[in-house]
Order: sequence, then C-alpha cells, then structure tokens
Amino acid sequence: MVLLCVFATSAFAQKRDLYELRKYHIETKDQEAMLDTYLEKALLPAAHKNGIAKIGVFKPVASQEDSGKAVYVLIPFKSLEDRAAMADKLMKDQQYQQAGKEYIQAAFDHPTYKRMEVTLLQAMTGQPKFTESKLTGAKKDRVYELRSYESATEHLHAQKVKMFNSGEMDIFNDLEFNPVFYSQAIAGANMPNLMYMTTFENMESRDAHWKAFGSDSHWMAMKDLPEYQNTVSKNDSRLLYPTEYSDL
Repeated sequence: MVLLCVFATSAFAQKRDLYELRKYHIETKDQEAMLDTYLEKALLPAAHKNGIAKIGVFKPVASQEDSGKAVYVLIPFKSLEDRAAMADKLMKDQQYQQAGKEYIQAAFDHPTYKRMEVTLLQAMTGQPKFTESKLTGAKKDRVYELRSYESATEHLHAQKVKMFNSGEMDIFNDLEFNPVFYSQAIAGANMPNLMYMTTFENMESRDAHWKAFGSDSHWMAMKDLPEYQNTVSKNDSRLLYPTEYSDL
C-alpha cells in the first residue's frame, strides 16, 4: 500500500510543469543583439521542433534598474528528463548549431553575456500547467510581472505555497491578473522561494489590478489567518515586457 501511494504521488507530480527560468546578465547593446539573434533564430526554432511549443523571452521595462542589462527566458518542460533530453538533442542538431554559432562559439573576450542565472521551478498544484497570455495589445506596451517570494524557513515556504493553492490563486483569477504560471523553486540561488508571473496590458492596468487586490474582501480575510503569518521574508518584483518573437 505504501509503495502504491508513493507511485501515485510521483505520477501526479509528473503532470506538473517544470520551468527553467534563465536570466542573462548583459553589459552592451552588442551582447543584447547577439542574444536576441540566438534566441529567435536558433533556440526557439529548435525547441519548437522538439515539442516545446511555447517559450517566453522578456526584457525589463524602462523604469527597472536592470533595463538594458538583462534578458529573461522561460522554458516549460514536462519533466527533468525532458530537460536533459533537450540538451542532448541540441548538441546533435546541426541546424541549431549553425543558426546559433555566434552564441555557441563566442570567444572568451567577446562573450554573449556576462553571466547566466538558472532557476528550476515546479508548477504548483493549483495551476499545474502554464497558461498563455490573453492580452491583445502591442507587446512593447505590456507588463509581465515576475514575482519571487522568499521565506525564512522551509516550513514557512510550504505555508505560503499552501496559501496560493488554497485561495490566493483564485483571487488573482477572479480579478483577471492573467497568470502565466505559479511555481516553487526546486533549485536556484534564493531558496526557499516561490515565483509566479502575471500579465497586464500596460502599467496603468497593472497598478489598477494591484489596487483592487489590496482591497479585495477575500484577500483581506485570508492574509490575517494565523497560519499564513510571516510566510514571506523578501518580496522581489520584476516588471518585464515580451520581445516581439516571444511565444508567451
């Protein structure tokens, strides 16, 4: 019976997306251009060919301190095994190797980026799969908000995840925050933490949505419950917009 339960839990977990979130730190316009070319002409077409239909590529809006200094890439996988398999396929894909040659074979004194951060995320049970944005406005005007909630302990992190799965996601959905994904980090620099992304037509819409959230009666009741106190020790928010070639 115990083995059966373990297998069932494992099988359920496999149904939740695995996200690879890359943050490329860049220093020059030349690096940004090289990176855009690699992503648009090499990585995204190769991923599409191998069954990954949607990849998000985002850059900080002008008001952000890292504007012009970072590029974010969100790659949804079905599992860790799929992620490993993709890396092997890219190594053998001659079309990808040729299209991405400038990036792949960049010289040590002319790199495509300064550093690259990678965070692995597993979708929360409340939204096990990513959702495409329903926005219709120009991509350059959109605001994609990437939030990270760090917790002081793993127990408090688990409580914050529970809070999302038990009602906080529902509030976001009711208020039409257009979430792309909700997840918890399984590997990365700032753990334990959870990350999620919501989307808005523009900055005015983003501000109006958060104002509505702050006064929502369900949120007001939920945030004061004793079990959810002190679950977030640091809240980091990044305001981004999708590139023209982004799938998300």
